[in-house]
Amino acid sequence: MATIRAAALRSRALPRPSLAAAIWAAAWRELKIFIRYPAWFIAMLIWPSLFPLGYIFTSRALAGPSGEGLARYVSFTGTTDYVSYILTGTVIWMWLNTMLWNFGNTLRTEQQRGTLEANWLAPVPKWFLLAGNLLVDAAQWLLFLVVGGVEFYFLYGLRVHGSPLLLSLVLLASLPSIYGLGLIFASLVLWAKDIQKAVDAVRGTMMVFCGMTYPIAVLPAWMQSISHWLPLTHSIRATRAVVAGQGWTAVSGDMAFLLVSGFLLSAGGLITFRATERTIQRRGSLGEY
Repeated sequence: MATIRAAALRSRALPRPSLAAAIWAAAWRELKIFIRYPAWFIAMLIWPSLFPLGYIFTSRALAGPSGEGLARYVSFTGTTDYVSYILTGTVIWMWLNTMLWNFGNTLRTEQQRGTLEANWLAPVPKWFLLAGNLLVDAAQWLLFLVVGGVEFYFLYGLRVHGSPLLLSLVLLASLPSIYGLGLIFASLVLWAKDIQKAVDAVRGTMMVFCGMTYPIAVLPAWMQSISHWLPLTHSIRATRAVVAGQGWTAVSGDMAFLLVSGFLLSAGGLITFRATERTIQRRGSLGEY
């Protein structure tokens, strides 16, 4: 009895676990790993400048020697600046792509490192691992956006004709839907184990249906109906509208869709993660590679 009483007194003396401290610890660890291997900066310089080139050259070739194909293009997009049109689409798609590889692979990476089981024992909600990685992934994306914006400005002549504040609001409104999808993805990867096929399926679908490099008006009607239900379509369309100089009226519908879909995807992500957590506890499959 005395031993039990002494153990109870010691447990009361221990500090209560802090969720905020756990999230910061996870974020700080990822940040240190990110800084420790600086070769990523080379890729960050190369990708924004080279990735859009294939689409830009193709568009220039399809326009014809004298640009005679631009009239048809203008009828669908309302602009002759196809370079900016392509750049804004590819940079938003790149956000989704890097999120799937980084944030969407968080728990699988922990499993491959051999640290998932130990971190799972922390006496705080298990989603702290995802929250910490989300902070670092968002910071990486912001850095990528700055570097890419500078390169687009000098290499391709991209100019933002609309309000920078409105553009920032569009990107903020896109956060919940993009990372809500990532939360669902991160949870399901623990079941599927293989991330390569899942990433290819998701990003390939978004590339085709969301009008990354072309207006969705050129798609068949049944594909357009699917496109309108994908949040990334609205992120790309709203970003293009602001870059072209349009105001709140042009993007208000897209912003409303992004906020609603972001809430639903974030809620769905939490539900999926909770279901994954319960399945792991029931089956004892956390350590299964």
